[in-house]
Amino acid sequence: MSKRDRQIGTIVEVHGPVVVIACERLPALRQALSAAFDHEEYIFEVHQHLDETHVRAVTLHRTSGLRRGMPVYDTGAPLHVPVTEHCLGRLVNVFGQPLDGGASLEDTEYRNIHSLPAPLSEAVGISGILETGIKVIDLLCPFVRGGKTGLFGGAGVGKTVLIMEFMHAVISLHQGVSVFAGVGERIREGHELWMELKRAEVMEKSLLVFGQMDESPGVRFRVGLTALTYAEYLRDRLHKEVLFLVDNIFRFVQAGSEISSLLGRMPATVGYQPTLGTEVAEIEERILSTRQGAVTSVQAVYVPADDMTDPAVSTILSHLDTTVILSRAIAAQGLYPAVDPLRSGSKMMDRHFLGDRHYTIAEGVREHLARYAELQDVIAMLGLEELSPEDRQIVHRARRLQRYLTQPFHVTAQFTGIPGASVPLEKTLNDCEAFLNGEYDDLSEDDCYMRGTMSE
Repeated sequence: MSKRDRQIGTIVEVHGPVVVIACERLPALRQALSAAFDHEEYIFEVHQHLDETHVRAVTLHRTSGLRRGMPVYDTGAPLHVPVTEHCLGRLVNVFGQPLDGGASLEDTEYRNIHSLPAPLSEAVGISGILETGIKVIDLLCPFVRGGKTGLFGGAGVGKTVLIMEFMHAVISLHQGVSVFAGVGERIREGHELWMELKRAEVMEKSLLVFGQMDESPGVRFRVGLTALTYAEYLRDRLHKEVLFLVDNIFRFVQAGSEISSLLGRMPATVGYQPTLGTEVAEIEERILSTRQGAVTSVQAVYVPADDMTDPAVSTILSHLDTTVILSRAIAAQGLYPAVDPLRSGSKMMDRHFLGDRHYTIAEGVREHLARYAELQDVIAMLGLEELSPEDRQIVHRARRLQRYLTQPFHVTAQFTGIPGASVPLEKTLNDCEAFLNGEYDDLSEDDCYMRGTMSE
C-alpha cells in the first residue's frame, strides 16, 4: 500500500509543537502519524480526540515547515524503535536513529515504546544489594538489585562522575550493561559523557539515548520510554544485569507540564499537570526485574529551590528505594564522592535485609558523623579542647571516617593521577568496624583520605 493510500487527514491548526488534524477516520490515542515537507519527515503522536473528525497531536520534531492543509498519513502503529543486540556502544535519538555518525541499526525487530510492564507473574522482587564498590554508597545507602535510586544534586557536585562510576561498576563487577537516557540534556553535557565513556572504555557495554534540551517537548517526554524499551529488550534478550540511568527525570516532568498546557488542560498543584502521578508511574512501574534479568535504575532528580516537598519531587520519591543526596558543602571540603551521609538513605536499611553486622556498623558510623555535626558549632566557638574526652574521641574518629569514605574513581584516574579503587562491601565493613573500635586512632587524617581499603 502506498503512502498516498494511507492518508488519514490534513493539518488545520498549528500551535507551536501542537497541531490539530482533521481526519477522515479517528486514529487511536498514541498512534504515530507522519507528514513530509522538503524531503523531511515529521512524526506526530495523537494525544486528544477533540470531536468526531479532529484530533490534537504533538510534533516530535521542530515545527518549522508545517502549514495548514498539509496531508497527514497513518504509520499504522504507535511510536516504535528498532531493537538489536548490536545497539550497545551506540548513541541514538528518540526514534532509535543514530546520532554518532554510524550506520543505522539493521537486522532488527521493532518494539512499541508504550508496551505494558511485565506481568506480575513474571516479575521478581528485590534480591539483595547490588554492590557498586563505592564505600559510602554500599555502606550507608546501598543500591537494591532491581530497585530504583534517586541521585539528588546540583551542578558541579560530581553527579555525572558518580553516574559514570556506577556504569563502570555494573560493567566490570557484574558483567552487565548500561542504558543512559539523557532527558533534556545540554548538548555539551551529552558530548562530554559520550567522550568520557569512550575514554573509560565502558562505551562498548553502554547505550546512550538522547532527547536534547532544544528539542520538542514531545521528544523530551518520550525519550525516557525509548531508553526504557531498550533496557527491557537487553534484559529479556541478554539475561544480564541492566543499569538504567536517567538524567534528569525532573525534565521529563517539565516536558509533560509543557504538553499539558499546550493541550489546554487545567493545571493542578503548583502549576503541574493534573496527570503528573500517572505519567511518572507509567515510566517508573516498567522498571522492574523478571526471571530473565534485572533492571536497576539510577535517576538524577533536580529539586526546585531545594524544596523536597515539591509535588514533582514527592511523586518521584514515592517510587524510589534509595535516596543519595550530594552536598555542595561536602564537595567544598574536597570530600568526593560528595554524598551527604546523614541525609542519604535506603528503605532497605534494616537488620532483616542487611544483616546484623552491616546494620550495626552503618548505624555506628552514622552516630559518629551525626554527633560530629552537632558539635561543630561548639568547636568553632570554643575549640576542640573544651569538649569532654568522649566527645573528642568521637570527633577524631568521625573525621577519619569522613576521609575514609572518600574514594578515587576509575573514570577520573587520568585527571587525578590516582588509580581508581573498587572496594568490596566486606572490606568496607571490616575497615569501618576497626575505625569504630579505635584501631586506627593513631593514624593521621591524611592517611585515611582518597584510598581504597586501609590494608593497602
